[in-house]
Amino acid sequence: MVFVVIDGLDGSGKSTQARLIRSRAAEKGGTCVLRAHPSSDNLFGRLGRGCLLQEGKKAHAAASLFYLLDVARSLLLYRWRRVDYVVFVRYLMGTAYLPEPLHRVAYLFLYRLVPLSSHMYFIDVSPDEAHRRIEARRGRREMFESLERLRQVRGKALSLIGKGSWTVIDGDRHWRVIHRHLSELIGL
Repeated sequence: MVFVVIDGLDGSGKSTQARLIRSRAAEKGGTCVLRAHPSSDNLFGRLGRGCLLQEGKKAHAAASLFYLLDVARSLLLYRWRRVDYVVFVRYLMGTAYLPEPLHRVAYLFLYRLVPLSSHMYFIDVSPDEAHRRIEARRGRREMFESLERLRQVRGKALSLIGKGSWTVIDGDRHWRVIHRHLSELIGL
């Protein structure tokens, strides 16, 4: 089983790439479980998504808690399934959304706790490009999708990248170019 982690800012193309990987695996006769967080198939994910549409410290804290529970649930239920590929969207870098310096402490704690992979990819999109994509595709924005917040979260995420075995992918490129690169790295 190949465990693939795809992380990055909102608007980086994480979910698009994960769906393409799932399709590519199926084309090659492989089985794939795709887990995107926050998930829509459980209470933690739905509550977390609802909190992301609100503002304020309470909503931020609640979104973080529900995100953590959602990822933990996915690990318990799906990480050990007998399939060829397990793809997680938004995994450890969700900690970059926490306030400083909590984001660093949470990342280091979870990095030692959760299963890791040689296929951990951070799609590094510029905040300007991420914001442009978000504006083009969504009606209602989540609490972290302003240009200022995208810049803050990217800075925190990049500071965490060095504390792990991440491969950074240029997320400003066209999605087809990114997909070809990821497919080569994963061996699909």
